[in-house]
Amino acid sequence: MTQFRSRIAGTGSFLPEKILTNADLEKIVETNDQWIVERTGIKSRHIAADGVNTSDLALEAAKRALEVAQLTPKDLDMILVATVSGDQPMPNTACILQHKLGAGQCMAVDISAACTGFVYGLTIADQFIRTGTYKNILVVGAEVLHRYINYKDRGTCILFGDGAGAAIITRAKEDEDSKVYSTHLHADGSISDLFVLPAGGSAIPFSARVLEEGLHYVQMKGREIFKHAVRTMSHACDEALTHNNMTPDQVSWVIPHQANLRIIEAVAKHFKIPMDKVVVEIEDTANTSAATVIIALDRAIRDGRIQRGQNLLLTAFGAGITSGSVLLRY
Repeated sequence: MTQFRSRIAGTGSFLPEKILTNADLEKIVETNDQWIVERTGIKSRHIAADGVNTSDLALEAAKRALEVAQLTPKDLDMILVATVSGDQPMPNTACILQHKLGAGQCMAVDISAACTGFVYGLTIADQFIRTGTYKNILVVGAEVLHRYINYKDRGTCILFGDGAGAAIITRAKEDEDSKVYSTHLHADGSISDLFVLPAGGSAIPFSARVLEEGLHYVQMKGREIFKHAVRTMSHACDEALTHNNMTPDQVSWVIPHQANLRIIEAVAKHFKIPMDKVVVEIEDTANTSAATVIIALDRAIRDGRIQRGQNLLLTAFGAGITSGSVLLRY
């Protein structure tokens, strides 16, 4: 069977206009700017306005990616939306995005892998293109997380923001140098209790009790998450480099999940990669879950840091506990 190569043809991202700073948080929870910056590297985060949903952020990011790829919505064969904060339980947000884009009746489905969502989505797209099933796939990571955050819990409310990023994955032509080398995905359900959103599913349907006990808010065990984040992302990166017989110095840029600056620094230290080769955007975006990797990638492309022909290593971890990496030539 003929195997094709997939490539990133275009990227886009979108952040809501409203900004919530550390100084703003000082007024509503017991914390301060210095404490937040020292522990996370975050100074501010973007917050979607009332009435603005995840699909709205995804739409803006998708339009920008399509423009760069010089494609129209009608050219799309598939839409994948990675999110844990979709517009509603059903229909899925990808179908809503399909309609807003005017993309026609292409396949549209959501992916729930939390912060690893975009890496999972890119991997799925790569497989559909490699086998020749589809040619043009839109992969989006989008979240409106602030509506799932308890702003009385300083352990979580300082970390998260809203945003969206999108990539157009296409079949590479023979004369194109860009390609996905390999992808590597994992999950460990035995530690899934480290990061949860308890209510809203069949286990704990919405009720008065849910609201009284705050079960509709994200809950996490920060110290344990930190340890597993460094371990799983380092492992996924090791796996990608070993699989392709590459060394860290052959990678131009590492684009990690933007959860915590300390985690990013620990992963870079593991590979002896200088931080000036790591894309870090967490200061003014915070953790946008499934959107962080693609937002960081798009920003670095648009400001000129990332150039065509460079080797990029994408990696993430998230609730599940999911993790993964993608090694590609941009």
